[in-house]
Formats: sequence, C-alpha cells, structure tokens
Amino acid sequence: MLAKGSEPWLFTAASVTALIAILSRAMDSSPLNHVAYIGVALTFFMVVFFRDPERKVEISDTYMISPADGTVIDIRDRKICIFMFFQNVHVNRAPISGKITEITYKKGGYLPAYRKDSERNERNEFIIHSKYGDVSVTQIAGAIARRIVSYSSVNDIIEQGQRIGMIRFGSRVDVTIPPDLDITVRKGERVIAGKTVIATIKNDREF
Repeated sequence: MLAKGSEPWLFTAASVTALIAILSRAMDSSPLNHVAYIGVALTFFMVVFFRDPERKVEISDTYMISPADGTVIDIRDRKICIFMFFQNVHVNRAPISGKITEITYKKGGYLPAYRKDSERNERNEFIIHSKYGDVSVTQIAGAIARRIVSYSSVNDIIEQGQRIGMIRFGSRVDVTIPPDLDITVRKGERVIAGKTVIATIKNDREF
C-alpha cells in the first residue's frame, strides 16, 4: 500500500523515466540508457519510501503509542522527539484516541530536523483532546522535505493508531505526554508508529 499524497511524486518519476526510456530506444543512445536506469532506480526508491504498510493496532486507554517510525532523539519537558530517517515509513499515526480540537500549520525553513533550531522549520501541529487531557503531535519538515500532508481535520474523532498525516522525506515528529502517564521510552530507542508503547498510565492512577 502506498501513502496517500504520494501520487504526484510517483507519477512524475515514472513518467519522466518512461519518456527517457522511449527516447533512448528511439535514438539508440547509451547516455540516455544510463539516465533511464537511474530513473528506474529513483522510481523504485519512491515506491519504497512512500510505502504505507497495514498494521494491527492494539487500542487501549492505558497507554500511548508512537506516532512515527524512527529514533527517539530527545525527551524533554514531557515531550518525546522522534526523528524519521529515509528508510522509515513516513506516515504518522494518532498516539491516543480522542478529538482533534486544533490544527495549526506554520511555514518555515528546512533545517535538518534533528537540530534544536529546527523549531523554525515548516510544521503542522495537531491538538488531540483525550481522556487524559490535550496531546500535541507536531510534524516538522526536514532539510529535504518540502511539504507536510494532513489526513485529518478539526473536530475529527480519531482512534489510537489511525493515520493522521505524512511528511515527505527526512523529518521529525514531537509528541507531548500528559501528566497522568509515565514515559517508557529512552533517548536513542527505535520506535514503530502504531506499535511501540511510549507512555503508560501511572500506577497510582485511580479509574
């Protein structure tokens, strides 16, 4: 399955590759043959990059799950920062069930998403009102990405693990953890969207 919003990139790569292959065959040109091979490789890369595998999500109100594939690069002020590399799936998922009460998009630069000054980068923030309060999920564009794609709208009721958007190419996702939950991941840990538990309800919490 391919990610929603990837169609323009895949169509462009495949079309250009096909055109070069036709010209190469018509002109019997070795240089164009080489370019066509590069185009095929680029198209294959796009297909791999924009993959969006189905995942069985175990929904629970006793924990939060990772909103992104990648590596935890920082944990501060009850915020977990996850950096997505090229090989990661770039579709983001809801870490908790609730209602989207706000979506704020901000234009910005394209610094490497792992840098602290990437706070000035293009970003899209979701506020999810959950059983434990508001949870912020922020998509941050990286040095190569040029667009953040949102799959959700304000007032949408979403389930834990539901797809909420995608960031094209290298990027980062930050998620805040409500006070009633304990963070269970560490800096440097690899996480999987919809699968890895990143926070659990505190033991002294009364239902």
